[in-house]
Amino acid sequence: MINATYHKYILDFKRPSGTSRGVMTTKETWFILLENEDKNGVGECGILRGLSIDDRPDFEAKLKWTCNNIQLGLDKLLLELVEFPSIQFGLETAFKSLNSANQFQLFPSQFSKGEDSIPINGLVWMGNEDFMRAQIKEKIESGFSCIKLKIGAIDFQTELDILKSIRKEFSVSDIELRVDANGAFSPNDALEKLNRLSEYHLHSIEQPIKPKQFEVMAQLCEATPLPIALDEELIGVFSEDHKQELLQTIKPQYIILKPSLVGGFKGSQKWIDIAEDLNINWWITSALESNVGLNGIAQWTYTLKNSMPQGLGTGSLFTNNFPSPLHVKNGTLHYDLKQHWNFNL
Repeated sequence: MINATYHKYILDFKRPSGTSRGVMTTKETWFILLENEDKNGVGECGILRGLSIDDRPDFEAKLKWTCNNIQLGLDKLLLELVEFPSIQFGLETAFKSLNSANQFQLFPSQFSKGEDSIPINGLVWMGNEDFMRAQIKEKIESGFSCIKLKIGAIDFQTELDILKSIRKEFSVSDIELRVDANGAFSPNDALEKLNRLSEYHLHSIEQPIKPKQFEVMAQLCEATPLPIALDEELIGVFSEDHKQELLQTIKPQYIILKPSLVGGFKGSQKWIDIAEDLNINWWITSALESNVGLNGIAQWTYTLKNSMPQGLGTGSLFTNNFPSPLHVKNGTLHYDLKQHWNFNL
């Protein structure tokens, strides 16, 4: 007999973190806890306010319903929760945790045994020029060979100048540069901005314009000098037919998958299968979960054997994250078995 409960938890950022959608100082998240005799499981349902499709008034009611109906089992619950991808992810992780010999060893591999690591990008948040330059310096000194910059909130010329100064010092073979506009460009000037950005030999740009502008995005992906990665565009696309139609219409160079936003492991895998059939590349990114959610995403990601740098370096952003074996070293994510979990709500 499985017993399920849920708990809310507020993560506090070490420093305000800026995107083109605004500045975050806290991030709320929710945990599903499962108990079955002497075994326990935990999963994280992390919503991003203003972005997650399940950021809606009945979210907590649906979480309560899920716990009250836990006896339906994982497969039936996932079908009922199609419009609540973060709960799908939390539930998948919680059941995986419950059924594992160790509740935090979800996908046993060389990574979770501490024998291998995952290459990740270093994330540079928006801010004034000095703040962004300081972050870039810190990431390079920490051994990152791939850096992702949030752009679109400060003056575009200043952002270009920052990229130019990096490229003066570091070649393409030294540092891979990715940028994320979070939909900040207007359809009218997006192509011109992509042309100017491409001068700095960037790996890719995420979501240059706001989602749901399919024709414009398709035209951009066809004309761009710089590979485009869809991110927010994938949120709220539930059926396999719609996923297929979206990727066939837009034909992006990459897609980026955040399990909490696109339907957990199962939903992400559907996107991957469709993308690979269309020769579209992909990588996985966390969505500001605590170390509990990040652990599930990282262990699952390792099993996919994608050699590109993944977006999994967000565990150190919070003052009150849960101590765990996850740590970043030389631009890679490791699982250090000498460090122990301390998950206390």
